[in-house]
Amino acid sequence: MSRAGKYPVVLKDGVSAAIAGDTLTVKGPKGEIKIPLNTKNAGLVDIEIKDGKVISTPKNDEDKASRAMWGTMTRNIRCAVEGVTDGFSKSMYMNGVGYKAIVKGNQLVLNVGFSHDVIMDIPAGLSVEVTEPTKFTIKGIDKCALGLFADKIHKIRKADPYKGKGIFYVGEHINRKEGKKK
Repeated sequence: MSRAGKYPVVLKDGVSAAIAGDTLTVKGPKGEIKIPLNTKNAGLVDIEIKDGKVISTPKNDEDKASRAMWGTMTRNIRCAVEGVTDGFSKSMYMNGVGYKAIVKGNQLVLNVGFSHDVIMDIPAGLSVEVTEPTKFTIKGIDKCALGLFADKIHKIRKADPYKGKGIFYVGEHINRKEGKKK
């Protein structure tokens, strides 16, 4: 039984939701997010809107996959409602000699110790704000797109446990290792 799926998603003030065909559209002050309902797994759940609440129910209570997607779809809808009202953000920082980040137009340029700069296109719906040369924040309304972009940046220069260099999430802990002994 899904604990997340049991509770309906309450639409906050200024947020509206509508089902059109195979898509649930959530609109709010910061924008709109479309959640597809026709995918293989999302098709295992029924979605309905009643009295300012979005209610999801499994199509088949006996099917394990249907019950698993019940909670997943509820959480996706909850994240969409939170995204269009408050938005999401991830803060990251870099540690290393000469490391820096710059935003040029719609691109994030990272200098992270390679012989070349790493240039990444910022996805639509996301924005990057550089607060210091080595600290930046990614903001957006889609939690999934934000997490994917942050992970791509994180993988460019993974944390080195010996020297402590790399790209980190704020609050991430890295276990440092002792160097080679003589």
